[in-house]
Amino acid sequence: MPSYVGAIDQGTTGTRFAVFDHSGNLVSSAYEEHTQIFPKAGWVEHNPIEIWQKTKMVVREALERGGIDPKDLAGIGITNQRETTVLWDKRTGLPIHNAIVWQCRRTSGMCQELTEEGFSDMFKQRTGLILDSYFSGTKIKWILDNVVGAKEKALDGDLIFGNIDTWLIWKLTGEHITDCTNASRTLLFNIFKCDWDRELLETLEIPEIILPEVRPSVDPNAYGLTKPSEFMGAEVPVCGDLGDQQAALFGQTCFDSGEAKNTYGTGCFMLMNTGTDKVLSKRGLLTTIAYKIGEESPHYALEGSIFITGAAVQWLRDGLGIIETASETEKLASSVQDTDGVYFVPAFVGLGAPYWDPYARGMIIGITRGTKREHIVRAVLESICFQTRDVIETMNLDSGIPLKLLKVDGGAVRNNFLCQLQSDILQVQVLRPIVQETTALGAAYAAGLAVRFWENLDELRNNWVIDRTFEPTMAKNNSEVLFSRWRRAVERVRDWLPPEER
Repeated sequence: MPSYVGAIDQGTTGTRFAVFDHSGNLVSSAYEEHTQIFPKAGWVEHNPIEIWQKTKMVVREALERGGIDPKDLAGIGITNQRETTVLWDKRTGLPIHNAIVWQCRRTSGMCQELTEEGFSDMFKQRTGLILDSYFSGTKIKWILDNVVGAKEKALDGDLIFGNIDTWLIWKLTGEHITDCTNASRTLLFNIFKCDWDRELLETLEIPEIILPEVRPSVDPNAYGLTKPSEFMGAEVPVCGDLGDQQAALFGQTCFDSGEAKNTYGTGCFMLMNTGTDKVLSKRGLLTTIAYKIGEESPHYALEGSIFITGAAVQWLRDGLGIIETASETEKLASSVQDTDGVYFVPAFVGLGAPYWDPYARGMIIGITRGTKREHIVRAVLESICFQTRDVIETMNLDSGIPLKLLKVDGGAVRNNFLCQLQSDILQVQVLRPIVQETTALGAAYAAGLAVRFWENLDELRNNWVIDRTFEPTMAKNNSEVLFSRWRRAVERVRDWLPPEER
């Protein structure tokens, strides 16, 4: 019997292949970054071919590093940066344009026009989403409208669409498939009927023929077998697929209604499982499909999407050059008692939940002659925690379930200062698990359940072990003062871009 399950975790900044054993322990992994492409201010792209090449590279590195035969994998799960959009020629397998990344704001004007024409409620009621350039639908339309011959190819059935999960499944197996969590991020999928919505497709002028088949997140029938030529000579079932934030929810074993997690990556994404109940937010959160196991009814989640968190730390490194590695931020931030009045609002590509302001832009405020790099670094980490509290306060109101503790994951939670600060700002417990690569773990769990490597959800719950619990140490009134000043700073960046620059 195979001893392991593999997971491809294709994120915004890089790709990881991780191998887990039956206890949910990380046995081996490899990671490679890919190029970030910025054609214009606010535009973000990736090269899908580079992503595929890096995927094959990390698969080989992880298996060789762990001394693992690919035939010893029971199954493979995929998790991905959800809304990032690829269109490719199904005959040649070549993309017709770079992937348009979820962060890209090029279709903000298109979304504004659709809103002014009265379509926002229809999209919200059927998809659970805000009419925003964050999602795949308007990105697809932009490519069809702006790449020569794309619309004709699409109508002829020669062009197909996928988010990155679909692109990787296609490359691995030759099948054109997605799961319902990724489909629910396109602005084209009715999450209540679990099907593509023809009226939404007509509104965006997108032909249904280009869309992938939608399958369960945990699929006992498998999406397909890896082609030996593309997977080190082995045929392994690809049978789990979850958008990255849903995968983290799954990996954190948040299977019960009211359980929540926050993932600290390029952005921050907080999800609360609402079970089979579909809770539509009235305050700027998203309703999304959390996961679907086989023929069972889908589970849903409320989501707060924060666009820039870890990316702001990257900016300190690559943009300002005031740190060399992300790990330095813990020591630098701890070396000062506070930010000395400095606040940082990382609205590089606008603001996500709960504001949804594509015309906001980033700001550092409160600078004096006494401001040091340590204060700026601390303000960047504080901004991550403040944005999370913005989302949690909104989620508490929408769900009617006050959050009592928060499970956290993602690369940034290795930073003890950040986790403690998050507990202080929220005034609740923050729980960090031993296995912090929970996005990859969630994808592995999905695949493992599909092939009966794990029999049920209780087995997965038993694998979840706390590494450290962070308790609030800051006085509540101090937390409230800091948060109220943060909100003042946010108001100063709102609607910043003048009409002529939109």
